[in-house]
Parts: sequence; structure tokens; C-alpha cells
Amino acid sequence: MRLRQGACAALLLGVLAAAALAAPPEPGSDALAHALFKELIEINTTDTPAGNVTTAAAAMARHLRAGGFPAADLALLGPKERKKNLVVRLRGTGQHAPLLVIGHLDVVEARREDWSTDPFRLIEKEGYFYGRGTVDMKSSDAIAVATLLRLQQEGFRPRRDVILALTADEEGGCCNGAAWLVKNHRPLIDAQLVLNMDDYSVILDHGVPQFFRMVASEKLYADYQLTVTGPGGHSSQPVPDNVIYTLTRALDRLGDYQFPFELNAVTRSYFERELTLESPQRAADIRALLRSPPDAGALRRLSQDSADSVLTHTTCVAARLAGGHANNALAQRAQAVVNCRILPGHSPEEVRQQLIKVLADPKVTVGYVADDGRLLTTAPEERGFAPAPPVPQLLNPLEQLVGQMWPHLKVIPSMSAGSSDAVYTSAAGLPTYTFSGLALDRDDDREHGRDERLPVQSFYDANLFF
Repeated sequence: MRLRQGACAALLLGVLAAAALAAPPEPGSDALAHALFKELIEINTTDTPAGNVTTAAAAMARHLRAGGFPAADLALLGPKERKKNLVVRLRGTGQHAPLLVIGHLDVVEARREDWSTDPFRLIEKEGYFYGRGTVDMKSSDAIAVATLLRLQQEGFRPRRDVILALTADEEGGCCNGAAWLVKNHRPLIDAQLVLNMDDYSVILDHGVPQFFRMVASEKLYADYQLTVTGPGGHSSQPVPDNVIYTLTRALDRLGDYQFPFELNAVTRSYFERELTLESPQRAADIRALLRSPPDAGALRRLSQDSADSVLTHTTCVAARLAGGHANNALAQRAQAVVNCRILPGHSPEEVRQQLIKVLADPKVTVGYVADDGRLLTTAPEERGFAPAPPVPQLLNPLEQLVGQMWPHLKVIPSMSAGSSDAVYTSAAGLPTYTFSGLALDRDDDREHGRDERLPVQSFYDANLFF
């Protein structure tokens, strides 16, 4: 069955009859979404001197104004000229509290010399769209704007307002837009539920759909700076406590360490729902993992798969290294940045203290890198937010729509191994769920990497889904 454009938003609001779902897609809807997608990809929104999120936000605002949204329902605002966020409201009847849809406009830096294509041009070749942000996440941003334009032009009035916030600095930088809006303009984005589009949801295995992932919990992001200092000296007189050796030995200890195994309500449900999709051996291991205490052998085997391990452990990895000042001198300073993704229920300070124990060397200091780049001697004590239980008014229509677009595909609540702007909305008491209609092969996720790409059909299916 082909679904009507905008059916997902309507289903989530519970306002359309089932018969409306059978209508064909509107002519030109894919062309509109593609045009917005291309425009966004070709605006550099990195956190660099060449990047400007405001340019992208203003471009989408122009399309929305031209599409009939009144000026009173559009806001372009932020703490810095290059870091403005766009908030637009589709007015409903007000029978229910609003639904907030969030997505970030900024992208990770990409260097032309590293890519086979220009990362800031939308290139279609061999069945893929290439460009920085094709997956993370300008495709979903474009689809959301296109959907609101269609609904506005149709005169569609849901039983609740639908708010779209397109924001800055999710990938890093001075001015995270979601956090800034929550703190400074809460009434503008206040909602009963939040849909975060920052993930692909149809998980493929060599092109075959496996399940539909709905993220109901996330890890907490934290950066730590490890520093070792010493007197240095002439390189002709090596010493065993060379600061670079000291640091690398400590990082080796970190590389050998695994944080404790944990399950929460969301990850337990994820593994339980996965059981029917797996081979007999893997299904047996999952059952053994779900016991209390878990079977050690099953835990060891499943932990060898990074996709499983990251869902059940806090992870910390060395991301950057720096040291030394001359080729003919012993280094006086060596530093590393360790990036951690922390399981819900644990704080950045708790993990900092654990890092100190694991590194096991008082010469290695462990500081916390704050969001604004400051190096602090202690980290926040706030713990990652508790998972939000999937609510029937969201899960039931989502399962209905997924079943019609991808027959027999299960919706599986999951925990993201990364982190997103959901951390700010969830911490503000706004239950947040992350999904989109994008499909991607689990072995071809190039987010943040070289030659980021999205299957062409995935984009158009996601446009139909949303």
C-alpha cells in the first residue's frame, strides 16, 4: 500500500482516518524535498570560519514564509549571529498539547582532499546521494520542512500544534541550539512529546530490512583531556618517564579496560524483541544475557560485536593525541582527548574518577572538557536521563505505519550508542523519541566520516514515510 504524504505526522497526532492513508503521493512532493535537501547540503554549516548555521536556518525560513506560514509563527533566533535557530509552528485546534519535532542543521567538518566528491555539493551517483549531512542529518531536516509546507498548503489542522525546531551546534561548538531554546525560550518549544529525527531507523543487512529502530534512551557524551608534563631535555638522552611514553602506557591500560555490563529497561526490551530475528546461537546467547546474573560466556561472545557492546557498556576511546615541540627534544607536555559515551544513570564525574583509577598513574591528570571548550578540574555530577517509556499514542500509530511501509518489520525501542539533542529536551522533562524513515545498511554508516552517503531510495521512502 502506498501511503499519503504526511501520513506519519498525521498518524502520530491521531487525526486522520485510516482511509486517508491509501491516497497517492502528491505530485512534486519528492521534487520539493530534493530541492530543499540540495540547498541544505550546499550550505556549509560546520563549526569553522567557513560555516554558518544561520544561513541554512534563514533559507528554510524563506521557504516557509513563501509557503504561507505567517511571520508570527516563525522565529529565527540565537545567541550569536552565525548560530541562529529556526522555530516554526503549524497551528492546530489546540485540543491537545503540542508535538515538538527537532533536528540540527550543523554538520561535522569535511575536507575536500579527504573525499572522492565535494562534501558540500549534493552528488548523485551509483544509487547514492553523497555529501556532508546526507545521513546526519540534512535529509531529515529537508523532509520535515517539505512536510510542513505540504500540510500548511493543504490547510491541514491537527488537534495539536506541530512545532519544528532546526538548531545549531549539536555536533559541537559554543551554542547548542536545543539547550539554548530550552533555557531561554521554553514557551516557544514546550510540548507534550518530542520527535527527534537524528537517526536512521530502518536497519538493513546487505539491503534487507531487519527492524525499525526507535531510540528511547541515549548515552551521555563527555570529553576528557589527559595531560602529562615533564622537564623535557635533549633527545640524545632518553629517559623512561618520557611524557609521551607515560601517556601512551596509560592509554594502553584504558584500551584493555571494559566498563561493567549493564541493562536498562530500553536495552532489555531491545534484546527481548530481537530474539525472533536472530540465529539459534545468537538467540540462545541473548537469552543467557538476559538472565540475572548474565551468563559469562554469552556476555563474552556478544561483547565481541561492537554493536552489542556499546549498548551494554560505557565506552571511552582515545580520539586525539598531541605532544612534543621539536624533533630533537624530549617532549615537555603530552595530551590526549578521550571521548566517552556514558550509560544512563552515571555522571561524567563518576566516569572521570573511574578513568583516574584505570589510567593508574598520578602523573596523568584527567580534566573535563566543557561544552564551551573550557578545561575543568571536575566534571558535572548530573546523571544521564532515565529512559522514557514508549507511550501508546506514539508507539501504536508508529507500528501501524511501519507495518504498512515495511510489512512484517518490528518496531524495536533501543538506546543510542551516541548522543544527540534529545539529552536536552529529555532533561527538561519533555519525553523524547528518536526515529526517521531513513534506511541504511548497518555496515555502511559513514556519518562523521569520509564520503558520507545515503541511498537515493532511502531518501524518497523517508519522504513518503514522514
